[in-house]
Amino acid sequence: MAGESTGTEPDRTLRLLWRSHFGEPVGSRGPKQRSSVDEVVATAVQLADVDGIDAVSMRRIADRLGLKPMSVYTYVPGKAELVDLMVDRVAGEMPLPSLDGDLPERLAQIARQQWNEYLRHPWLLSIDTSRPPLGPNVSDHWEWCLRAIDGLGLSDLDMDRIVTLLLGFVTGPARAHLDAERHRAVDQESAVDWWERNEPLLDEILDAKRYPVSARVGQAAGAAEPAGPSDAFEFGLARLIDGIVDYIRVTAR
Repeated sequence: MAGESTGTEPDRTLRLLWRSHFGEPVGSRGPKQRSSVDEVVATAVQLADVDGIDAVSMRRIADRLGLKPMSVYTYVPGKAELVDLMVDRVAGEMPLPSLDGDLPERLAQIARQQWNEYLRHPWLLSIDTSRPPLGPNVSDHWEWCLRAIDGLGLSDLDMDRIVTLLLGFVTGPARAHLDAERHRAVDQESAVDWWERNEPLLDEILDAKRYPVSARVGQAAGAAEPAGPSDAFEFGLARLIDGIVDYIRVTAR
């Protein structure tokens, strides 16, 4: 995600992420700076929240801040570095709650914190997380997650895997929830309304002899209370936590 470093030079993104420690970058060209890294990043987040991450450009940021497009590069070297800064910024916008309660409650806190962050900033689902930006807010969040399962007798590697599994699970239901919201906004029709409108046609197409299991399960699902992606999130989270708790019970030293 971040710009590639060469030789033994430290990654330039890390210096930007930890600018509270290293100090604000000072541009080597152009007039005296009229803005700040924080303002550039905040503007980029606002653009992404409305139009998606692909809509974020140095030119649009410059227009919002009343700057010349090239002057934005005196604050942030490029879009890759900018995205890292955006991710770290939103990771720190909400205070991390106290990790109270028993283990299942603490695990649920972690998942719901991530769920709410995706709902506030859907563009996060488009970000490559194979190398997360190790800024102060992302680092604080990771430490908070690990503390939820520290002291249970797990190996350090298992702790890392469990938190990664828990956070990764949230992605699917969050994407489904946001996709459903986008469809509703475009055609003003919920998933339930769509199924009801097309039920006669589907009954004709989906022959119960060809799809006996699908027909039976579909009928049961249709007779139940309408369930959406948020329900799928809660159901899946409960099953995942059950599995993690059982694993810790068997594995922990």
